[in-house]
Amino acid sequence: MSKKGKGKKDLGELIASNKKARRDYHITETYEAGIALVGTEVKSIRSGNINLGDSFCRIEKGQAWLHNCDIRPYEAASHEIHLPRRIRRLLLHKREIEKLAVLTDQKGATIVALRFYWKDRYIKVELGVGKGKSHVDQREDIKKRVQSREADREMARFNRK
Repeated sequence: MSKKGKGKKDLGELIASNKKARRDYHITETYEAGIALVGTEVKSIRSGNINLGDSFCRIEKGQAWLHNCDIRPYEAASHEIHLPRRIRRLLLHKREIEKLAVLTDQKGATIVALRFYWKDRYIKVELGVGKGKSHVDQREDIKKRVQSREADREMARFNRK
């Protein structure tokens, strides 16, 4: 029996990711959610016509809703054409929705969509709960990445000798 990496989740095939989310937010927790889609949306996602740029989640009346997720209309659709930026329902357990509602009641906390991926034959959304970073925090993260990269280069150069 082979073991996969400790603590790593198998997220399946990546469809799209929101790269700006980790830059702009301190992500503290992540959740996996299903999403209610119509047939033409799934076909459009299969062809790669999705943009998560500004998408976020809101908890309203005990339901989780995904806002600003842009799924372009499927070109070959004959009669059923969906709206690209319609509000889509997220499928979570009631306890998870309640926990997310409590977390977002805190000042400055928000829920952002981090990535869309396939899990078996279903499309899943990874949600991240986080607080916005200031420009100073963003610059500090860039400095840390640069320093880490330079240290790795020095170690690699030292090991080659």
